[in-house]
Amino acid sequence: MAAGEMRAHRRIDLDHAEALRLLGSVSLGRIVFTRQALPTVRPVNHVLDDGDIVIRTHEGAALTSHAQETDSTGVVVAYEADAIDPDTHLGWSVVVTGYAQLVTDPVELERICGLLKPWVPMEPMDQAVRIRPELVTGVLLTETGGAARTTG
Repeated sequence: MAAGEMRAHRRIDLDHAEALRLLGSVSLGRIVFTRQALPTVRPVNHVLDDGDIVIRTHEGAALTSHAQETDSTGVVVAYEADAIDPDTHLGWSVVVTGYAQLVTDPVELERICGLLKPWVPMEPMDQAVRIRPELVTGVLLTETGGAARTTG
C-alpha cells in the first residue's frame, strides 16, 4: 500500500449475544463508576459468569465501598473491553451498562475466587462485584476491501 493510504474500514453493530461472546474472549477491561460525583475508570480483569461480568476487588477499593452503600438494585456502572489492533485499527469494542452489586454470599464468593485470579499482586482481593448487564452494545471494525486516501 502506498504512503498516505490505508484500508477503508467498515463498522458493524454487534448483537447482544455476539458482544458478550467477544467480551468473554478477553480477560481485561475497564470499569467506569461514579466517585464523589465524578466518573472514575479502573482497569480490571473479569470473567463471564452466567451472563454477568464478575470482577475481584479488595475491601478498601472505591468501587467496593460504593457498591456496599447502594440499595438492592446495585450501583450503575459501565464496563468496556476491546481487542483493536494498534496498526490496522481493526477489531472490536463492547460496552456494557448495568448494575453492580457486591457479592456477599460466602459460597458464591469462594466459587468466584476459584474462577478469577487477580491480575496484579496487591492487598488481598477478597471481594467480588457482579455486574448484571442491562444494555450491551458492541462494534466490529473490519476492512471494506477498498483503500481510503488519508491526509496528513
